Amino acid sequence: MALLLLLSVFVIATCGLIYELIAGTLASYLLGDSVTQFSTVIGTYMFAMGIGSWLSRYAEKNLLSLFIKIEILIGLIGGSTAAILFLIFEQVASFRIPLYSLVSIIGILVGIEIPLLLRILKDQLDFSDLVSKVFTFDYIGALLASLLFPLILVPHLGLIRSDFMFGMLNVAVALLMLYRFEEHISQAHLHRISGILAFIFLLFGFLYGDEIMNVAESNLYPDKVIYSTSTPYQRIVITKAPHDLRLFLNNNLQFSSRDEYRYHEALVHPALAAIKNPRHVLILGGGDGLAAREILKYSSIQDITLVDLDPAMTKLFSGNELLTRLNHNVFASPKMHLVNGDAFLWLKQHTNRQFDFIVVDFPDPSNYSIGKLYSLTFFHLLHQVLAEQGRIVVQSTSPFVARKSYWCVNNTLAAAGFVTTPYHAYVPSFGEWGFVMAGKQVFFPSASYPAGLKFVNSDTTNLMLHFPEDMNHVSTEINRLDNQVLVRYFEEEWAEYES
Repeated sequence: MALLLLLSVFVIATCGLIYELIAGTLASYLLGDSVTQFSTVIGTYMFAMGIGSWLSRYAEKNLLSLFIKIEILIGLIGGSTAAILFLIFEQVASFRIPLYSLVSIIGILVGIEIPLLLRILKDQLDFSDLVSKVFTFDYIGALLASLLFPLILVPHLGLIRSDFMFGMLNVAVALLMLYRFEEHISQAHLHRISGILAFIFLLFGFLYGDEIMNVAESNLYPDKVIYSTSTPYQRIVITKAPHDLRLFLNNNLQFSSRDEYRYHEALVHPALAAIKNPRHVLILGGGDGLAAREILKYSSIQDITLVDLDPAMTKLFSGNELLTRLNHNVFASPKMHLVNGDAFLWLKQHTNRQFDFIVVDFPDPSNYSIGKLYSLTFFHLLHQVLAEQGRIVVQSTSPFVARKSYWCVNNTLAAAGFVTTPYHAYVPSFGEWGFVMAGKQVFFPSASYPAGLKFVNSDTTNLMLHFPEDMNHVSTEINRLDNQVLVRYFEEEWAEYES
């Protein structure tokens, strides 16, 4: 009996942490700012476990029967959480209420279980031996969950199917306990029926997890979802309308094929056209290959090094026919050198390199993991690898919606020793969008551009350099690694705009 109950501790710990990680990841996909979401989900879960532990004191009889009931409930509720939250995201006024309610319920139930097991086992083992073994199995289970989640579950099963699978594991433990200790459990046949029904329900959810996700995403996105996957880094979704392809990362639009040329021409050409005979280019981010497409319009380019964190992203945009048609199959060019890795670490390891042109095309600084890539430390690294006559350009969010965020990027670049040239362009899918050019020399616009551009020319460049009063310069703090003030600016400004 003791060994089986200790093994159940291992399963409880593994499943409990998986539910916690799934809720945090799902919240970061749908609400943004992964640090805030994970912090609040973990805090709520731990607080709820404390409440559950306190409530366990009121359980006095039929402890084994109560443990099995709770195990079935955890499997049913915990295993269904991801599916429920994805399905209701667009249907509720405040998504955080069901999110934290479900996390709290799971936490309370898990919090009840461990004290119950300690009391069930108290006559089987010496107290000190009991406590050490229970917590040993508990911590080992947590370690296993933390390894399984990013390496196997998210990339291969996805959030919904992983959730249902671990719900089945919880219920399976309850059914095994029923089989092994039936003579000690009141109303065992009723528990068995409820456990079997719960297992069948969860198995059905596991088998049809992809279909459930398709239904959920059809509510999230107005156009047909033609591709979706979860990676250890993000949720990637591609939608298709009759004349439009759209890329979404963690539910945030990254481009629309109808007007992405405006964004990417504005990102690349004002700075690159002003460089005499650029040869060596570095792109940080830009895993869709669209910035590289624009750069390859310059015959003097000898090589492009593209560093993007997510291999699933670059694989998608180098292998899908619809997408390679959009980026002109740039990843097949012999001039392209692809690196899948963290841009911050890569730069630290390659400060001996020199580039004539650097494109920083990261997502907006909505969380600290991205905010570090707009920090003073990161920009100092860029300064080291930029050639004396070279230029960098940084996509810098909307100067209209997030004015302080935009100028914080500019001001941080200036603090890193760059001469900055802020500019903006209108992209219909996003509105007014901001960029910052920077270099070691003063910028002088070019009078000539490659043939075939649909948006950027010398006239539009001059217009982009002008800021009206409602987007003009404001003083900000510098975005440093130890304060990440840019993330706070961004979160506050976009929240106010979207409210």
